[in-house]
Formats: sequence, C-alpha cells, structure tokens
Amino acid sequence: MGFRVVKTAVATLISIQIANIVGLPSPQSAGLLAILGVEVTRKRSLRTISARFFASIVGLLFACALFALFGFHYWVLAVFVLFGFPLIVKTSFKEGIVTSSVVVFRLFAGGVLSFHTVLTQVELLVIGLGSAMVVNMIYMPKGGEQMIEIRHKVDGLFAVIFHHVSRTLRDPTYVWDGGELIEAGKAIQEGTLAANRAMENQMVHPDQAWNIYFYMRKEQLDLILVMMQRIADVYQKLPQADLVAELFEQLSHDVTEEMYTGRTEVLLEALEQDFKKMDLPTTRGEFEIRSSILQLCRELSLYLKIAKKNKSPVFDKKRVEG
Repeated sequence: MGFRVVKTAVATLISIQIANIVGLPSPQSAGLLAILGVEVTRKRSLRTISARFFASIVGLLFACALFALFGFHYWVLAVFVLFGFPLIVKTSFKEGIVTSSVVVFRLFAGGVLSFHTVLTQVELLVIGLGSAMVVNMIYMPKGGEQMIEIRHKVDGLFAVIFHHVSRTLRDPTYVWDGGELIEAGKAIQEGTLAANRAMENQMVHPDQAWNIYFYMRKEQLDLILVMMQRIADVYQKLPQADLVAELFEQLSHDVTEEMYTGRTEVLLEALEQDFKKMDLPTTRGEFEIRSSILQLCRELSLYLKIAKKNKSPVFDKKRVEG
C-alpha cells in the first residue's frame, strides 16, 4: 500500500507538470485523473486505464449531446447520471464511471460547449491516465521475498499440524485446539493473492510456479481437514495408530524441505504391507478404529501424490515436499 502511495504521488506530479507545460487550464485536474489511474499490477493497469479512458469518451459524447439539447443546468447532470451510467456499463466500461464523471463535471463547470473545451478535457484525460500508465509500467514490486516468507510460514504450520496429529494418534486423550489449521488457511490465501499479483505484473510469459505451489497447499489443507475427521474416530490407543503416528512425525520434518524426498511415501507403502499381515480385529470397536486408521492412510497417500505431482519450478526447479 505504501509503494502504491509513492507511485500515485509521482504520477500526480508528472501529470500536473505536463499539463502545466502544455498550457492546459486547471492542470490539477490531470493530477486527479492520474490518481484514479494508478493500479497495483501492470495487467490490471492496462485493463482499468483502458476502461476509464473509453468510458470517459463515451460519457463525454453523451454529455455533449445533453448539454447541446438542454443547456448547462444542474438537472441535466442528474439526467446524465440516470442514463449515462447505464450506457457506460452497457459498453463494458463500468470501471470508468468515476473518471467519466470527473471529465463531464469539469465540462459542465466551464459552461461552454465547443470543440476546444471538449478537446481540453480529452487532453487532460490522456495526460492524467497516461502518466499513471507510465508509472505503473516502469516498476512493479515482484513480491518474491514476500512469497518466500509466506511459503516458509505455511510449511512451518504444516509441520506443527503433523506433529500434533502424531501426538494425538499416540495419545487419544491429547487435546489440541487446531489453531494452526486456521492460520495455515489464512497464510495460503494470502500467498495466493500475492502470487496472482506477481503473475499480473509479468506481461510476457507469466511464471505460474507460485500459483501452483499455493494451489497445491490448498488442496493438501483440504485433505488434512478430512484427515482430522478420521483421527477423531481413533478414540482408543492401538499399535496401528502408533505406527501411523511415526509417518506423520516423519512428514512433519519432510514438509519443510524444498525437495520431495519420498521418505514418508516409502514408509507408508511398507506399513500398508504390514497391515495386511496383521490379525483381524477381534471386537467391533477395534474394527471401527482400525478402519478409520486405514482410511487415514489412504488420505495420507492422496496427500503425498499431490506433492509428488506438483513439481513446482520455484527454487531452482526443485520439487516441493509434503
């Protein structure tokens, strides 16, 4: 937000100076239009500034027709708002309604309808929005450091979650409030927004690596939430639960590594083979708990497949574990 304020100040100053040099009346109006044109990404800047420019042209032409027919009266402005705004929306330039209003109200304030007055408004529009466009295109923060920081936060939260899962499987009486699940969801959402901003700032060949990473984490978090339902069914301590707890303890270490090591996957495959050799449950309660544990292993396998599939090119093309 702070950087956007700096860009806005620069664009405002440039536009006012240019309008002043050209000799346009009320050069500060160009500064106001520049303020309306500054955006957070390059692609959004192209979209919004284009929409604001063409919306202003449409609104200006419509207002000229109204002023020519009815003159410069306040009720004519109400007519412009009543019919001009829907017209602008219909032409798919609704983002430019405010900008269009600024231009039309300036024309109304002059009280004169002529080619020169209309041209002046167009010139102010070009200078104001053009200055904002130039400033937007010159530099946009890449956000790489921010996303790396968010990634480390998400990985760390996942590690803590898996550690708590391991403790819960070993001791069903262990109490955990699950606060890290909520924090992880918020961090993933924050990272997704940052990744989208970074991609919109890349005009040619946008890199989707960060989007893939945070989408992967979102899928995995959804699976973890399903796992928590299975874990809640493990209300009694069993040897099989202790064995699965070792998998999650291993995963709590692997999840923070940049590469997919496959250690947890190997342990899971071996454990599934061991399960097949074990004696069948002797009671209904044991059957239900072991069934939940087996389902938990299935969901853990899906979790690992997502990690293995999404070989994120971030971090020198290394794969992301966990």
